[in-house]
Amino acid sequence: MSAARAANLEASGEALTTFMKRVDAVLRDLESSAGSPTRVSAQTINRGSLSSGSGGFQEAHNLYEQYHAVHDRLTSLSKTLHLQIEAIGIAVLGAHRGFGNLEEEQRRRFWEIQTEIRTLQPKNDHAHRAKTADY
Repeated sequence: MSAARAANLEASGEALTTFMKRVDAVLRDLESSAGSPTRVSAQTINRGSLSSGSGGFQEAHNLYEQYHAVHDRLTSLSKTLHLQIEAIGIAVLGAHRGFGNLEEEQRRRFWEIQTEIRTLQPKNDHAHRAKTADY
């Protein structure tokens, strides 16, 4: 790689600091919004609220099942977004200081986030990524 190309790829400390502040602001905004993982997961309904008595009707049951499936997916997406933003923040610090120069807790948290994101993603997401990785 030429020296000019290497210089173009080198991230300045000021640019990384500015970007990190933006990432922190996005994370704070997400935490205080209705889209925060905590708030999304709290927005539930119980099965009995859609039907009266023990008999109920199939449409109410189907509606509850669909709501529950969508709610679970939205909760997972919100949590994944939160984790990815947090990981970006750590990665920016690593790009600025060098990953080896991060505190042990930050490096551990970065890899913990990667593992948690993998567990949150549905299996069909992994299959889709494997199919499209060649493109």
